[in-house]
Amino acid sequence: MPSTPAAAARQILIRLQEVMAARNSAQAKLNKVVEIIGESLSSEVCSIYLVREGVLELFATRGLKQEAVHVTRMAMGEGLVGLIATNVETLNLDEAASHPDFSYRPETGEELFHSFAGVPIVRRERALGVLCVQHADPRKYEEVEIEALQTVAMVMSELIANAELADDGPTDQRVTDTGTTMLHGLQLVMGMARGHVVFHQPRVHIEHTVAEDTEAERQRVVSAFTKMREQIDRMTGAAEFGMEGEHQEVLETYKMFAYDEGWTRRINEAIDSGLTAEAAIERVQQHTRMRMRKIDDPLLSDRMHDLEDLANRLLRIVSGQLGTAAQMGLRQDAILIARNLGPAELLEYDRRRLKGVILEEGSLTAHVTIVARAMGVPVLGRVRDIRHLVNEGDLVLMDVGTNSVLIRPTADMEEAFETRLHVTQKRRAEFVAMRDLPSVTADGQRVELMVNAGLREDAQALDLVGADGIGLFRTEFQFLVSATLPQREKQQRLYKDVLDAAGDRPVIFRTVDIGGDKALPYMQRDDDEHEDNPAMGWRALRLALDRDALMKVQARALLEASAGKILHVMFPMVSEPWEYEEARALVEHQREWLHAQKKKLPIAVRYGAMLEVPALAEVLDILLPKLDFLSIGTNDLTQFLFAADRAHPKLAERYDWLSIAILRFLDRVVRTCHDYKVPVGVCGEMGGRTLEAMALIGLGVRRLSITPASVGPVKAMIRAIDAEELRTVMRGLLDGGVIDIRGRLTQWAVERNIELS
Repeated sequence: MPSTPAAAARQILIRLQEVMAARNSAQAKLNKVVEIIGESLSSEVCSIYLVREGVLELFATRGLKQEAVHVTRMAMGEGLVGLIATNVETLNLDEAASHPDFSYRPETGEELFHSFAGVPIVRRERALGVLCVQHADPRKYEEVEIEALQTVAMVMSELIANAELADDGPTDQRVTDTGTTMLHGLQLVMGMARGHVVFHQPRVHIEHTVAEDTEAERQRVVSAFTKMREQIDRMTGAAEFGMEGEHQEVLETYKMFAYDEGWTRRINEAIDSGLTAEAAIERVQQHTRMRMRKIDDPLLSDRMHDLEDLANRLLRIVSGQLGTAAQMGLRQDAILIARNLGPAELLEYDRRRLKGVILEEGSLTAHVTIVARAMGVPVLGRVRDIRHLVNEGDLVLMDVGTNSVLIRPTADMEEAFETRLHVTQKRRAEFVAMRDLPSVTADGQRVELMVNAGLREDAQALDLVGADGIGLFRTEFQFLVSATLPQREKQQRLYKDVLDAAGDRPVIFRTVDIGGDKALPYMQRDDDEHEDNPAMGWRALRLALDRDALMKVQARALLEASAGKILHVMFPMVSEPWEYEEARALVEHQREWLHAQKKKLPIAVRYGAMLEVPALAEVLDILLPKLDFLSIGTNDLTQFLFAADRAHPKLAERYDWLSIAILRFLDRVVRTCHDYKVPVGVCGEMGGRTLEAMALIGLGVRRLSITPASVGPVKAMIRAIDAEELRTVMRGLLDGGVIDIRGRLTQWAVERNIELS
């Protein structure tokens, strides 16, 4: 076997070209293909399974029993072959029978073989079939062999599609259904929008996969890269005007991929294997998609999306096929539909006409989400198969607040939506009018309403909604969007800008909460292994104390940025008092060092801890005398108390903030804090919901840190309630063991005309 993937694949492709050029039947060609691949990879078995009428059929084999051809069939998802086709992923196993999805088919005689490797045969992002090899001895196939298989599978897709041997999946034909459909997704950027469907980009169909002149193909790619980089430079340059801070860092990271030499090298290697420029780009893109499916880390997955977005752009340039809808221009109010988007792609659209975005993928930390939030464009993500359920021009109503999108609504539905939109806008106007009024209950009790933030621009929300300060500034966001560890100067500049924007209002900086589900590629340990439960793993303060150099740099940046002001610093996920003490000592040591250097310092530093780990509640008598304030992080706390993953759809009903168990726990914590005269607040999603916030006020909580959008509704509720009466009601509910606290509180609010939204 040749030593490089390109040489290995090219050796096979040279022989395959002769087979494909012959005037034999498609079946005869596939029979010859499995012989060539088996010989080239020294594998006793090489088999091709194709999707026919929704099931996988053994179509050709070398090494398995010939009588099994066209007889052995398995459902999508069944066995290793079905798993590859369903997930569109590669498998490479030294002992196939040990895999949990292994399915034994006696008619094939495959019990003689141990090792197994398989790759999907992909066309238009869907599997036409599976190409697999097997070997008698237990061994994993080398990367060079796997990449050769993937290249061959790509060329085979052309043969299979042209011969119409396999189901080709959905086409780009119009959806025939004209009825109303409601779909649901994931809230990414809040808002409501009405518009007509526009697809971000047409599919680029690759007509030829095998190159006649590799040098000519290489020059086509070089030219396309030059043009693409010029486009990106223009877009990012234009975006710099009026777009600062994290958004600029996002675009710089995106731009970095466009100049990534590793990506260029992989495409050139694919061309060396004998592929055309288009096929080489698509081949590398397929590999990227397969890697994305295996990545649990949302940050790395989001960056893979950026790379795929650039690959789509490069593919359109090199093929000369149509550009995006942005380049063609929006003619009316539009809802953009895409599998995913890159941040620069979104910036190309006319903001006057672009009303909303619906993605089949997407996440809260994706770069496109960050830019869309800055643009004020509502985004709904994870809307499965949306591209195959709508037609260009269909009317769509999207409401991110209810996680829903209504396709082809009736006139009554459209009228109801417009009414709801009007009410929402009217309520928003009422909240704006209330902006400068204090958040004081009807019986005169003050409740601090602060906002959660993570971006430099979020500080602007303080004036827009009339908040009392920033109760939680998530400092890790700067780390998540950077390709490398942010330098102290950049951290200091961000913190100072936020403090300046806040003016005299307090800003509580939470030290970095990274690790777990927010892992950073540049922060991996040498002994890192996959964490089965990242939420309870090496993250937050645990990671920061382990990597104290990171925390020292952040501490210096916070201290210097707060010169002449009061610095509020809070440590996340404290489990025991010694962790807080060690973190506090680290910051104090940096303060002493800066003082010795005659640097300007904060006039005071106030230290707090987040109560997210239930164990901390058992040692509050030890911790509270050392604290200036305590913040309860209800998101993690609730899932730890219930042992229920808050992201798990089947456990959603168990994740109830008005459960008597949660409220009794919180009641105990709040009362203990009051006994020690330590201010206690809530900085989780719970405080941003009016009914839940009402319950917290009834427990004695007097500081809430919530999203800016929640400030108006929560303030309106606060100004309408009698806190002492509410406290008596809550005491009765908790002491009486009432199970349906949600229903009883709702009834109490309705009887007093307290609006809950």
